[in-house]
Amino acid sequence: MTIKPLIILPDPVLRQVSSPIAQVDDAVRKLSDDMLETMYDAPGIGLAAIQVGIPKQMLVIDLHKEGEEKQPQIFINPEILRSSDERSAYEEGCLSIPDYYAEVERPAKVTVKYVDIAGKEQIVEAEGLLATCLQHEIDHLNGVLFIDYISRLKREMVIKKFTKAKMRA
Repeated sequence: MTIKPLIILPDPVLRQVSSPIAQVDDAVRKLSDDMLETMYDAPGIGLAAIQVGIPKQMLVIDLHKEGEEKQPQIFINPEILRSSDERSAYEEGCLSIPDYYAEVERPAKVTVKYVDIAGKEQIVEAEGLLATCLQHEIDHLNGVLFIDYISRLKREMVIKKFTKAKMRA
């Protein structure tokens, strides 16, 4: 497994729309392993392929708590079929926007169709943190960042901060 470098704001790659994965093969399985390793190393609870520079519709999530066994989940070509009218708010962060957090309101429950690592179509009914995480990572596949849900002023300040940091690097 390889830890891949993370794409950091304001890199325009983060705004790319990812392409579907045609079939689950060894290359896709290797990418999922690398993505999990990268996410655990960061550390984070979710990672979309675009965040490591690969514009493919795949994301990984692991919501295990410290001291618990890892529970990696791999979602290929995920698609939100239904969202609840009920909303919930979580303080979100992003490995591509390090050390910045903001409260984001999203549907409290979602139904997501996806292909698992064995190539089988699955449907998951998610609520709570899993629902938030799935929506956050699926947004990445569509070139949307969690900062797109905050006020324009706050978003512009965050982008400006990361643009300046990149210029200093």
